[in-house]
Amino acid sequence: MSLGLEAQHLRKTYGSRVAVDGGSLSLAPGQLLALLGPNGAGKSTTIGMVCGLTAPDAGSVAIGGHTLAQDRNAYQRRIGLVPQEIALFEDLPAQANVELFGALYGLSRAQQRERAAEVLARVGLLDRAGDKPSTFSGGMTRRLNIACALVHGPEVLLLDEPTAGVDPQSRNAIFDTLEGLKREDKALLYTTHFMEEAER
Repeated sequence: MSLGLEAQHLRKTYGSRVAVDGGSLSLAPGQLLALLGPNGAGKSTTIGMVCGLTAPDAGSVAIGGHTLAQDRNAYQRRIGLVPQEIALFEDLPAQANVELFGALYGLSRAQQRERAAEVLARVGLLDRAGDKPSTFSGGMTRRLNIACALVHGPEVLLLDEPTAGVDPQSRNAIFDTLEGLKREDKALLYTTHFMEEAER
C-alpha cells in the first residue's frame, strides 16, 4: 500500500520574503487535508513545492516513500494537480482536453478514451464531452480541470482553491467528487481561505 504524502520542514523564500518556513505535513491514502489561510499565507507555494513546480530552499517531499530527486517522472505520475488558475485549452472539446492530459502522462489512445469517459462521468460532464470549455459555466470549467487531473489515476490529488469563483451548486458537486475520491483511498491536499470549506 502507498505510504501517502510526506513533506518535512519545507522552506521557501523570495528575496527577503519568507513564503513558507518549516512546513511539514503527512497525508495518508483515504485522507483529505485542508490547508487553511488567507491569500499570501503560503498555501500555493506549498502546493508548488509538493508537486515539484517550485524548488524548496530546504526540506523534502516524498510520495509512497519516493522523492522527486530519485525519479522526477515517476514521482509526478503519482500526483494530480488542480491549479488555482484554469489550465484548459478553450478551443478543444472537453473530451479532447482530458485525453490530451492523458497523452502527456503516457496513456495509450484506447486508455485515453476510456479514462476520459470515466473521469468526465465522475465530475458530471459526460453529457458535455463534445462541448468546448468556452461554453461552460465557471463551475463546469472547474470540474473539467479536476477531470484532467484525474485522467492518469494519481494516488495524490493536489487542489489549489478548486472552488474559486463557483456557485454553491457547483461547489457541492466538487465536494461530492472529492468525498468519493477519498472513499477510494486517494490522498487529497486542498487549499482554501474559506473556514466552512476547510471544516467540511
